Amino acid sequence: MLRLSTVLLLLSLVACGSGPTREATASRVGVDFSGQWSLDYGMSDNLQASLNVLVRELQRQAERRAQAAGADPRIPSASLLVGGTGSDSGSAIIGLAQMADLVSRSPLLDITQDQQGIRVRREDDFALDCDFHEGRPQAVETPLGRELCAWDGHQLVFVLSLPDGLGIRHRLTLGPDGQLLNIASTVSSDRVSQPFTLNRVYRRIEPGAQGFSCQQTLTRGTVCTTETD
Repeated sequence: MLRLSTVLLLLSLVACGSGPTREATASRVGVDFSGQWSLDYGMSDNLQASLNVLVRELQRQAERRAQAAGADPRIPSASLLVGGTGSDSGSAIIGLAQMADLVSRSPLLDITQDQQGIRVRREDDFALDCDFHEGRPQAVETPLGRELCAWDGHQLVFVLSLPDGLGIRHRLTLGPDGQLLNIASTVSSDRVSQPFTLNRVYRRIEPGAQGFSCQQTLTRGTVCTTETD
C-alpha cells in the first residue's frame, strides 16, 4: 500500500492542468455535470459491506476451483482470510478496498463543463480533466501511466492505467432530475482476480447554501467547503 500511495501522490502532482473556461454546456453530449456537489454518505456504498461482498464472491470462486480439482473446498476459502502475499490473499484484497476508498472519498466536487471538455475538481484529490475530441476517446501518456476518457452513452468514464498492474476507473452518471451524481470508482489489480467498486452519490448544492461556504478563486474557480463553527 505504501508503494500505491506513492504512485497516487505523484499522480496528483502531474495530473492537474488548466481546465476549460465556463461556457454554455455542450449540447452535443447531452449531459451537464457542471456545478457544485456534496457527498451524500447515506446513499453511498459502505466500504465494509462492499468488501464483504467481494470476499464472499472470491471465496465462492476458490471453492468452485477446489471442487473441480478434487480438493477440500474449505482450504482455499479459509486462505482468503488469513493474510499471505499471493493472488487473492487477504492483504491484497484489503489493499484493493483501501485504494478504492482513497481515490473516491472527496466530500466536495466543483465541475466545469463546456463544448470542449470537462474538469472535475475534487477536494483533497487531483482534478479529472477530459477534452471531448468530438466524442472520440483520447489517450494521454504520462510518466506514471496511461490516462483515457470517453463517453459511454450518457455516462462519462475516466480510466487510469498505472504501474504494478493497478487500474482505476471513474464512471460518472447523472440522475434523471440532475440533482444527484453517481461516481462508480473501480480499482483493479493483477494481485486480485476481481475488481473492487465503490459508488459515491453526490447531491447538487447551490453556492451559499446553508452548511456550505463558497468563494471565487483565480486558480480553481468557485470553491465550496463545509462550514465549521
